[in-house]
Amino acid sequence: MTKMDALWAPWRMEYITHAKRQKGCLFCRVVKENKDKENLLLYRSRYAFCMLNKFPYNNGHLLVSPYRHLCEMDKLNRDEVLDLFAVLSKMQALLKKILKPDGFNMGINLGRVAGAGIPHHLHMHVVPRWKEDTNFMPVVFSTKIISQSLEALYDQLHKRI
Repeated sequence: MTKMDALWAPWRMEYITHAKRQKGCLFCRVVKENKDKENLLLYRSRYAFCMLNKFPYNNGHLLVSPYRHLCEMDKLNRDEVLDLFAVLSKMQALLKKILKPDGFNMGINLGRVAGAGIPHHLHMHVVPRWKEDTNFMPVVFSTKIISQSLEALYDQLHKRI
């Protein structure tokens, strides 16, 4: 019998149980609460907003979403589309300036079967990537190392908007 080592990541339990505690739509809730720093809501424009992902794939993982609660791109009006992509572009430029990534993953998951964790409110992912961010941890341990606290990153990005 081989020995198995354990890598403790107790913060993951919050992610696992988070959905069970939440009532209603995360995006609708955070824009109404007006607790931007507490909710990691980084930027507000006329039709869209941006927040840090509380459970990021990588350091600097942002979510860009329209204010309107809808789940399909074709339900957005022209002004919402333009504003959503303007916010996406602004946030990518901000991450590029502050974190200096080598590239980005950007994506939209429409529907739960497509990978949407919050399928009823459209949102776009902006994930900075570095050539050095691929290491043995995800391969061997299925664990990602996030190199900066969300609060420190929020403060760093927010003061540069």
